[in-house]
Amino acid sequence: MAPSGALRELTLALGAAVAVLGSLLFIAVKLYFRGTDTGTDWSGWWERELRELRDRAPPGDAVPGLAPHPPASPQPEWRQVLVLGLDGAGKSSVLHYICSQKARDRIAPTRGFNSAQLFIEGMEMDLLEVGGSKNLRAYWPHYLGQAHVLVFVVDSVDRSRLLTARQELHALLAEEPQLPLVVLANKQDKSGALSTAELQEELDLHTLSGQREVFLLPTSATWDSLNTATSVLHVKSLLVTLLSQP
Repeated sequence: MAPSGALRELTLALGAAVAVLGSLLFIAVKLYFRGTDTGTDWSGWWERELRELRDRAPPGDAVPGLAPHPPASPQPEWRQVLVLGLDGAGKSSVLHYICSQKARDRIAPTRGFNSAQLFIEGMEMDLLEVGGSKNLRAYWPHYLGQAHVLVFVVDSVDRSRLLTARQELHALLAEEPQLPLVVLANKQDKSGALSTAELQEELDLHTLSGQREVFLLPTSATWDSLNTATSVLHVKSLLVTLLSQP
């Protein structure tokens, strides 16, 4: 029989793999069916037949029983923001307060992945958070291909794991040399939090190539901080600006 420690590691690894496969399947299905009608119920069968007749009819011809086809509205531009960082950095809280200004006493940590959508200025912003536990970090690079911006959240108080955060961040950046980067120096409301200048050095951000857009923002992902200089709403504004660029 395998030692209990080895069995626990195997269980965690399998759980992480299942979570990642589930998230990848979720994203693939979402992308495939984006903008399509996937309903299979028979209640609207006749209406669908009429729509098909209308779509095949020459311009100007009317189909009895169905109003003329309305002008097609433009499909919103889809943009994905990938949100990564070590476990406990506050990624889930950042997502919550970007999307909602409702107070939350406690936000549960993400075990696999978390997704949220915002529709802003004719754009669909898809924020995808992947858990930061050790077992999940190996899967991070698989999510870079669809991302338009990478947000990396750092716990400004957790000095003991800054080296790990730096190594993980630079490994990601090596995979995508031109992906815009937004680093969040989170938990600035806590005592002993490192400043953005200190984190600039600790994370070696000054060594990054000039071909990449890099931003470092101080944040406090709490309801009390929404009206302060460290509000995550500044992050939301920055993301809209970055994703609106041609």
